[in-house]
Amino acid sequence: MAREFKARGNQERSLEKRKALKHTPVKLAIIGGGAAGMYAAAVAAERKIPCVIIERKARLGSKVLMTANGRCNFTKDIPPEQFLEDVGPGAKFVEKAIKECSPRKIISGFRSMGVSLKRMSDGRMFPADGKAATIVHAFGDYLREKGVPIIVNSPVEGIQPQKTGFIVAMQNFTLWAENILLATGGVSYPKLGSVGDGQRFAAQLGHSILPYRPGLIGIETQEALVIRRAGQRFERSEARILSRDGAILYEYRGEIDCEKFGLSGGAIYNCQRFLEHYLRQNQGSKVGDYILEALFDGERVAIQGPKARSVKEAIVTIGGVALDEVNPSTMESLKVPGLYFAGEVLDIDGPTGGYNLTLAFATARLAVTSLHI
Repeated sequence: MAREFKARGNQERSLEKRKALKHTPVKLAIIGGGAAGMYAAAVAAERKIPCVIIERKARLGSKVLMTANGRCNFTKDIPPEQFLEDVGPGAKFVEKAIKECSPRKIISGFRSMGVSLKRMSDGRMFPADGKAATIVHAFGDYLREKGVPIIVNSPVEGIQPQKTGFIVAMQNFTLWAENILLATGGVSYPKLGSVGDGQRFAAQLGHSILPYRPGLIGIETQEALVIRRAGQRFERSEARILSRDGAILYEYRGEIDCEKFGLSGGAIYNCQRFLEHYLRQNQGSKVGDYILEALFDGERVAIQGPKARSVKEAIVTIGGVALDEVNPSTMESLKVPGLYFAGEVLDIDGPTGGYNLTLAFATARLAVTSLHI
């Protein structure tokens, strides 16, 4: 009986203590638990910044798990200057982010989390066991160790600015945050959670959204040679983008894969990305004005007006939140104080080979280290 009264007394004191607590906002709500969101939370935890991740899917890192065919090429071990040159469009915007969070810094970070790594001859970096799950689990273990709360299965329905901070609305409850980091990704592979939520919230808060285009995706063709070779991969190959008069605008040496739908592989992906950006910068041009030339296994295939597959199947999304409305020194909105962006939700993208995960990590780090706290 004495124990019962003691337990009841403890419960009453605990209840009184909870009633005395003031409602306070979390310092940072990270919307999106992909590459940028997980990295942002890790940086926040390292700096002892209270944060929470809100993820619409049932687990973190769904898209990360499929990168590089499930092997996760998370960066490329090259100097920041070379990295930025390779990125091309948007490089100036991410210059500070990449120089403060270089590929070498990212590599060192994963090693410090106990991840064994493997470097390829061209500098591409992978977990040593070749499993993307190793990277996702490393984040999960680190965030659990640091006590970072993670809310899954909770699509955010809206963000409402307040006099102090923001109210983040979900289906069953709301959350008060001093700062928001939108890290929701692009619109590629929507089944994995990238459905354009972040861009929609940004638009509702006054931001311009550039139209979506597929980046790093295969080219459709029914060329007999390609269809005959479907299922075959050619490592030492080359692809080019040619103007109508035959001038080489871009070329890339790398893998070419023959598929039932046409051509894929790194060389094709990077040529396709170049052409998408080229068409955007030269708005009077049409895809029919250009030729994709693929050279593999001693054969040549020329495709007039190469047709890219759907943006929903692309490795990366071109387009998103307009960069001229975001401070490149902090990743903070120039329209809404306390609102930050990281990764593919922005109109930034890179070539294949670890660039896009690096962009996600670097912009996430810059956003967190720039918070008003």
